[in-house]
Amino acid sequence: MSNTSDTFPSSETTRRAFVKTAGAAVAATAAVGFPSITLGAPNDKKLKIGVVGTGGRGGGAMLNALAADDNVELHAMGDLYLTEAEKKLEMVRKNSASKGKLSDSLDSRVFGGIDSYKQVIDSGVDVILLTTPPAFRPVHFKAAVEAGIHSFVEKPCATDIAGVKDFLETAKLAADKGLSVLCGFCYRYSEHGRALFERLHDGAIGDIRSIHSIYHAGPVKAMPDPSRRPDGMSDTEWQLANWYNFPWLSGDGIVEQGCHNVDRVAWAFQNADPVAAFGTGGRTRPNNEGTIYDHFSITYEYPGDVLAHVEWRQFLDSYQFTGDTYYGTKGIAKFGAGSAEIIGETNWNWRKPRTPRSMYDLEHEEFFAAIRSGERKDDASWIGHSTTLAILGRTACYSGKRITWQDMWNAQQKLVPDVIDLSASMPIAPMRIPGVPETQDTVFVESGGQA
Repeated sequence: MSNTSDTFPSSETTRRAFVKTAGAAVAATAAVGFPSITLGAPNDKKLKIGVVGTGGRGGGAMLNALAADDNVELHAMGDLYLTEAEKKLEMVRKNSASKGKLSDSLDSRVFGGIDSYKQVIDSGVDVILLTTPPAFRPVHFKAAVEAGIHSFVEKPCATDIAGVKDFLETAKLAADKGLSVLCGFCYRYSEHGRALFERLHDGAIGDIRSIHSIYHAGPVKAMPDPSRRPDGMSDTEWQLANWYNFPWLSGDGIVEQGCHNVDRVAWAFQNADPVAAFGTGGRTRPNNEGTIYDHFSITYEYPGDVLAHVEWRQFLDSYQFTGDTYYGTKGIAKFGAGSAEIIGETNWNWRKPRTPRSMYDLEHEEFFAAIRSGERKDDASWIGHSTTLAILGRTACYSGKRITWQDMWNAQQKLVPDVIDLSASMPIAPMRIPGVPETQDTVFVESGGQA
């Protein structure tokens, strides 16, 4: 791939990697391994944890991190809205797993505002949990790494290609500094996922010929009627308050939520680049001023006429299902939210352990164990790759075009403003309509045209 030799494989490298990983008898990647968890050793320093973005996922990540190590404390919190951070602090205080792990002076380090991430970073934390809307991820990650802080990076790592590139540049600095980076693509830490994908990579179903991945869910954070906008609230703050409904903030549903399915496609192919993607999408139910789609259907093309299909939708009062089917030359594999099986020459069914482990807990335990041991953990490359894969699918559906991986990476796509001013005017961008250039957000360098 041109211009990406320092980040993702070249086209020829990708082709060779795909042939190798899609075949039988391939060694499992590090992400499939099961590192030893030795809490508190050899470094017994009390690790100070900060969180930026205290919403739903932020609260969960705080509890996971506090339970992951015996010698940590919640040291600082930041959110756009101070009242939300204070509410989440009360929730954490009531949780039994957090008992004794909150700094005595934590109340003095609960910050609000668009720049609260700077205050959390400056407070002296060792580990930071970055769980704001994904538009802010590249900026927050860069600030944390420059300050020498280990980072948990919630998925996705950006909402546009410019953001992914920024994130990956920062990841190089994290490597130079020996900082650990944990990714929020949690299924790679699930017990049943690891067991299944290790077998896939070892050739249990032979060469993968096709994948069908489904995420059928209900609506999330629907956009309120404009009449509910408080008097005096700026355009920018109105969009921030309803971030899920605007692609520049959330990346749209396929990038913010359906990215888990896209990531499992990437995992199956050991992060090899696809050739191209095409698809369709749109919105069936009105969403006031929101401009995200409520359904996507994407086909990713891989070398050798191998196709991966990803369906995502959020419909009201409709069938809900999350799962994948992997079709191979020797059988098929099925993955569900809590199940895994192989049917074919060798049959296998994942059996839930008597004491199952949460993937959210496991990822944080391995993260803190890596920090303790000095054996650096680095998920940055594949969070960047999977985020790009999701953005490729989104852009193909927005535009109605078939887009190659290389063209997507080289495209000019920047949705997030350089400066976000809470008091500024920010017109709502139109919903993307295939074939209508003025609604599109991407310029392809080689063709000079819009997506």
